[in-house]
Amino acid sequence: MRWLEVQAPIDALGVAADGSGICGVRFGGLPEKATAVEPDELLARAADELVRYFAGEDVTFTVPLSVPGGSEFERAVWRQIYAIPYAEMRTYGQIAAAVGDPDAARAVGTACNRNPIPIIIPCHRVVGADGKMVGFGGGVWRKKILLELEARVRIEREFGLQ
Repeated sequence: MRWLEVQAPIDALGVAADGSGICGVRFGGLPEKATAVEPDELLARAADELVRYFAGEDVTFTVPLSVPGGSEFERAVWRQIYAIPYAEMRTYGQIAAAVGDPDAARAVGTACNRNPIPIIIPCHRVVGADGKMVGFGGGVWRKKILLELEARVRIEREFGLQ
């Protein structure tokens, strides 16, 4: 696994790639024993997309992913989350229903917490049934910043304020 650190307004992000795609995004920068490498094409592209995302310049991640691990249920949840459009939200219950188990909202929360590629697989777009920002592996304060960023960019684009 190759690692690169990307500076972001929510803290440094550690971005990992394997032979076929981005396989991890980690809050707090690189893991303790990891060493940043000179970015290859894949890591440079991921870093560029993340920087543009945080600048509000680009809203779609196109970098290839290599999603490691996870149960069949978790992988189904991550696919549903990946499909949530920019600046939109879904509830844990909606995701549970979409993967065929409407009573599994808590399990969806657990799957979100285990998401190996946050931001790119946007688990921050999953909220409680009442629309509240509950739970986020990176901290609710980061979730709030990410949702506010997307809302601001969406409003600016829809109303031609850019």
